[in-house]
Amino acid sequence: MADITVAMINDLRKQTSAGMMDCKKALKKTDGDFEAAIKVLRENGAVIQQKRANKESKQGIINAVASEDGKTLALAEVNTETDFVAKTDNFINFSLAVTNEVLAKGEDVSESMKEALMTIVSQTGENVKIRRTARMSLTSTGKVESYIHMGGKVGVLVEVACGKAKTESNEKFAQLVHDLTLQIAAAAPAYLVSDEVPADLIDAEKDIYRNQLKDENKPENIMENILKGKIKKFFSEICLVNQPFVKEPKMSITDVVNTCAKECDDTIEIKRYVRFQLGA
Repeated sequence: MADITVAMINDLRKQTSAGMMDCKKALKKTDGDFEAAIKVLRENGAVIQQKRANKESKQGIINAVASEDGKTLALAEVNTETDFVAKTDNFINFSLAVTNEVLAKGEDVSESMKEALMTIVSQTGENVKIRRTARMSLTSTGKVESYIHMGGKVGVLVEVACGKAKTESNEKFAQLVHDLTLQIAAAAPAYLVSDEVPADLIDAEKDIYRNQLKDENKPENIMENILKGKIKKFFSEICLVNQPFVKEPKMSITDVVNTCAKECDDTIEIKRYVRFQLGA
């Protein structure tokens, strides 16, 4: 059997960030084979993850990265069990690696990041999860932008289209796109437009309002007008284009977009957005 030295253990620990005893055990098990020991530690990481699968992983971080030309963005939420681990450089670097992998290869990184995930689980002893990812590329003339809020607690991607290429470099257009990321982060819209809201959700809201008004004995036509008003307010809470602008609540997001379009002498449309909230 090979003589397992302190230097060998330290070298393995530096490369894997695993504990001293774990490194010693792995080297003994593999008779000093360094690469095989790394594999053992990774396998142990998988075992740790399986054992801790019932542990909730709601801490972590959301990261966003952009391609060099700024036309493709990636967003990733990586979770772990404790805030202590979530703040370590090792975990933060892993989460950034996941986000860069999404940018390079697409949203499904489960296979390409499998070994790295097992390694971070082994290093932390916690149930680390790549919870969700998103990748957004500009589909027409316009701009895509990301925003990370509260140190990685909320992440946003948005694509806004315009009709003219020169609008892309207009400062007012750039400010609009940035304001939209702030709006989405702060107001958490569930849908972009009211047409996206499922009919059964609208019907359920109407039933709630009907029950609230059932003792008022209002005529049917009056009741329907009240319901329309209630649903309009409902849309203003859950649909981005209907929401009051967080910087100027007297204006809706539609008003803000139309104002910018007029100032730029162009057509502007919010195409899509993604919002992640940590652990939600």
